[in-house]
Amino acid sequence: MNKTVPEAVDFVRGLMKQASEFINCDIIVGPPYTALAPVSEVIKDSNVKLSAQNVHFEDSGAYTGEVSTGMLESAGCDLVIIGHSERRQYFGDTDELINKKLKKVLSSKLDPIFCIGETLDERKSGRTEQVVERHVKKGLDGISKSDVKRVTIAYEPVWAIGTGETATPEQAEEVHAFIRKLLKEIYDEEISEGLRIQYGGSVKPSNAKELLKQPDLDGALIGGASLDLNSFTEIIKIADRL
Repeated sequence: MNKTVPEAVDFVRGLMKQASEFINCDIIVGPPYTALAPVSEVIKDSNVKLSAQNVHFEDSGAYTGEVSTGMLESAGCDLVIIGHSERRQYFGDTDELINKKLKKVLSSKLDPIFCIGETLDERKSGRTEQVVERHVKKGLDGISKSDVKRVTIAYEPVWAIGTGETATPEQAEEVHAFIRKLLKEIYDEEISEGLRIQYGGSVKPSNAKELLKQPDLDGALIGGASLDLNSFTEIIKIADRL
């Protein structure tokens, strides 16, 4: 919940001055609902894609304050984030609810960025793999091989979000490799190798290179550092060079 409409538009205009230079990575911005349509106008016909931060699992109805896939499509969105740790933590998004949202998004023109990850208590008690496995299996329950190819998974350890704590590159790689192993069990090697898995959790210019160099990390879901244009573009430069 950051940036007014003018702030978001100014930010993206600044990004657009450099965006065309980045040809080896995909760039996505995810402003709040109010800024989606104005931002989509600024990035039209560019290499920057637009994501919303959440969505409802129904097309319309008496769900005051919610937003549907059709509304997001008409605002110019390409993608939508599902199951972000803050949605799970503060707004009660369960694995079952996230599964319904994923299925709804996959029935639309939007592609989902599906977030998973453990809390500090869960990591300290040695339950990281157990939690990640539950999130992956329940979230993707009933989703076909052809549909899952459109999913990006974002591993975001909750204990490393906004805390300044970051999973070491080795810790991040270990969980990403575990996620690939799960995908191979659920689907097959093609899906396991082909699916994009991003890391989210206090990614910043100072640690982006070491994280993104890991073999199973395909990108970053950037939080706080994405609010500052210089930080965000520096991370994109690092990804583009890699």
